[in-house]
Amino acid sequence: MPRIQGAIVVIAGASSGIGRATAQRLAREGARLVLASRRPDTLRTVREECERLGAETIAVPTDVTDPGALRDLAEAALSRFGRIDVWINNAGVGVVGTFEEVPIESHAQVVRINLLGQVNGAHAVLPVFKRQRHGVMINTLSIGSWVPTPFAASYGAAKAGLRGFTESLRGELQDWPGIHVCDLYPAVVDTPGLRHAANHSGHRIDAGGPIASPFEVAETIVSLIRRPRSAAPVGWSAQLLRIAATLAPTPVRWAAGKAMKKGLSSGPRAAPTEGNLFSAPRDHGVYGGFRSEAAIRIPAKAWLAAAGIIGFWLARRR
Repeated sequence: MPRIQGAIVVIAGASSGIGRATAQRLAREGARLVLASRRPDTLRTVREECERLGAETIAVPTDVTDPGALRDLAEAALSRFGRIDVWINNAGVGVVGTFEEVPIESHAQVVRINLLGQVNGAHAVLPVFKRQRHGVMINTLSIGSWVPTPFAASYGAAKAGLRGFTESLRGELQDWPGIHVCDLYPAVVDTPGLRHAANHSGHRIDAGGPIASPFEVAETIVSLIRRPRSAAPVGWSAQLLRIAATLAPTPVRWAAGKAMKKGLSSGPRAAPTEGNLFSAPRDHGVYGGFRSEAAIRIPAKAWLAAAGIIGFWLARRR
């Protein structure tokens, strides 16, 4: 595996949240960075941050829904640095609301960015990896690849599709031992992503339950570069949800539907918005501010009740 110091790392979706935290974390390790996102001005700010941390960095404005733009991104990295050691597919968006009340074009855009954006990235970089005979591709999936996401159905469809896509790639690449495809599975992360999400629920979106820091996710990405592996859940809540969804899918689906419906209906009223689906927002950052404010939380009693329901269901099945 490449050492992180001096490694050439491409990050698609580098302007905020997990991508921005990862750029800063890798800059401190001495990686050489190629940063991509839709807004040139925000991307320039992130590039300057990384340069102040000592990293040689270039910024390439990129729309991941455009396959040609991803090919240009790979060419820009090769032109500047001569190779690509790590490629991180991290761009992602979401839309929340009752399925039929969300415009169909909004659902389609979620799939284009979350699923096809990573397909486009893989299509651009895998020929490079094969010529080099090495490379690490890290795909940001979600616990939504395993656990249902009621009222965010197209998000769940895209993330579950990514899981099938990356498993298939790994099957194809068995004869290329130097090429690794790694899946990253965060649960709820304190990023601006929820602030920027399209919202047709009629209420403000708030985060509940255990909320991870973007830098916790960045640390997991660093660990994948150092020791590639197929799947890396982030934090205990992601591990627990993965196990629960595997062992007790019916009660997990029921609990997810009830929790999402309760969380969305109890928030303050809000007008519909398309968020960042079709244009990048102006306000970016690493954190979304959910861990520091009085957002809607799932109390400990609710977690214990859910665990009890799952345990009872498993006992009855046995």
